[in-house]
Amino acid sequence: MKPTILVVDDEPSIVLSLQVLLQRAGFDVRVARNGEEAIQSVESFTPDLILLDAMMPKRDGFDVCQTLRANSDWKSLPIIMLTAKSRDVERQKGMALGATDYITKPFSTRDLLATVRRHLGIPADAAPETTLGGGR
Repeated sequence: MKPTILVVDDEPSIVLSLQVLLQRAGFDVRVARNGEEAIQSVESFTPDLILLDAMMPKRDGFDVCQTLRANSDWKSLPIIMLTAKSRDVERQKGMALGATDYITKPFSTRDLLATVRRHLGIPADAAPETTLGGGR
């Protein structure tokens, strides 16, 4: 079974880019376009990992991260904040609220995939078919 990644971002071009990148790497991708949708999505189906933007309408990523971490069912769910907020204070805030990792935009797709794989326990050099247990 393929790992599922929830992409939470309100910028359509970022969402599309991440969907294509992650699907080509062999992941299932779900999308939430704001913080409220993210919480609802996780409540209905817990993904294997979340890529979470910080600046979004309704609920920002920091609030979403804190809300998810307050629920014991999601304490160990990897949450990677993927945001344009690059100051140290924002990184520290994200990590303090429970983010597993923090990547700033613009980002290297290679580094992003390596980070996703690392947090899912997938070897960096594994091919998608091998990585995800699927064959053709």
